[in-house]
Amino acid sequence: MGVSRLDVFYRRLLLTKLFIGGWGKPEDLKRIFEFRKIIGDREKCKSLVPQDYPVYINKTEELADCHVQEGFFISPLEHLVPGILPQEAVKARFQFIVPKRWQKNRPVCIHLAGTGDHISFECFRRSSLKNVSDLFVMGGALILESTVLLRWLEREGYWPLGMTGISMGGYMASLAVTNWPKPIPLIPCLSWSTASSVFTTGVLSKAVNWTQLEKQYAINSRYEEEIIKLLEYCGADSFKMGPKLVTNVDEHFHELSEDHKLSVSQCSRVDGGRDCGGATDGAEHLLSLGSSVGASFETLPTALGGYNAHGRRTDPAECCRPSLHKESISFMKAVMDECTHMANFSVPVDTSLIVVVQAKEDAYVPRTGVLSLQEIWPGCEVRYLRGGHISAYLFKQNIFRQAIYDAFDRFCVKYPNLH
Repeated sequence: MGVSRLDVFYRRLLLTKLFIGGWGKPEDLKRIFEFRKIIGDREKCKSLVPQDYPVYINKTEELADCHVQEGFFISPLEHLVPGILPQEAVKARFQFIVPKRWQKNRPVCIHLAGTGDHISFECFRRSSLKNVSDLFVMGGALILESTVLLRWLEREGYWPLGMTGISMGGYMASLAVTNWPKPIPLIPCLSWSTASSVFTTGVLSKAVNWTQLEKQYAINSRYEEEIIKLLEYCGADSFKMGPKLVTNVDEHFHELSEDHKLSVSQCSRVDGGRDCGGATDGAEHLLSLGSSVGASFETLPTALGGYNAHGRRTDPAECCRPSLHKESISFMKAVMDECTHMANFSVPVDTSLIVVVQAKEDAYVPRTGVLSLQEIWPGCEVRYLRGGHISAYLFKQNIFRQAIYDAFDRFCVKYPNLH
């Protein structure tokens, strides 16, 4: 199945750059990786969030058929990993729409925000991530914040409870459910098993500030010498499967629009001294690199922009990094899989309550070359709709809603007394 032309076209219209600050501090990445080992294991997380964690409602608006409440609480991540959250995200805010009349029970579905969506039940208040590490911080925060909300809703007598979201929101909802110790309906829409493919082979990879990432990766040897050693994920789609990754990346770049260029650092080739000339086609660049992704970490040059990793001036000829872009893509996949791959987290308690909705021609969330959710969560249901990411978001939300109804009905039939 090809990719949606609308997805590619829509991406061209958006000028926002992702990760303009780079990878994030190596110290922060280390702290995040260590915390991932805890939060990825549901048993280790049982006592991270107290049952009576305080939640506050500070505003209520009365409408004709419902009350709209606005509330907040301090993100538990601030207590567990102090200083890792940006100051504006320490206070988690949410909106709660409460019907005045209920038909049956009092069901609540938590909807986590997608990229740029600030009018959702729970929101991290970020639409353009500055650093790669910010995505991992957001994931850890949302897992814990979702636990706070679910426990608060339980205390208030709401039942049954479920989680959903679209795109990044669907992915974050999936992460949250892996940590919840009870059966719960989950409806992730337009998301998949890992964020690595989104930023390495999807159309969003064109929005990544690769120039900044390449520069940091080459200048700061700690990413290669320290961070790589902390990565544990080694599944069938791990970055350590180097040649297979290169093949998948090449195939995806060929599928995307020809004039959708990747930015490549300006340099002079050592193979004859030819000028790279700045931006070049991503697929052609990858095809010209030769060595496998995995091998590149063992022979990484240390210079870019005239300085080596120790800050010393180097010979201009040493500034050539013909494999730098490939190394950066490989490192991106590695750190993304470490912190976002569903196989690195606990399997939800009851996968039969999971209804995944995915678009067949989604260019934002590629499924080629990564483990499927059915492989990671045996028993879950995946519903495919025609079209791409953007068209599904704009015109197929009735399908998302039907999936929510079906998952909740399935829960009520299977667990009628689980209050």
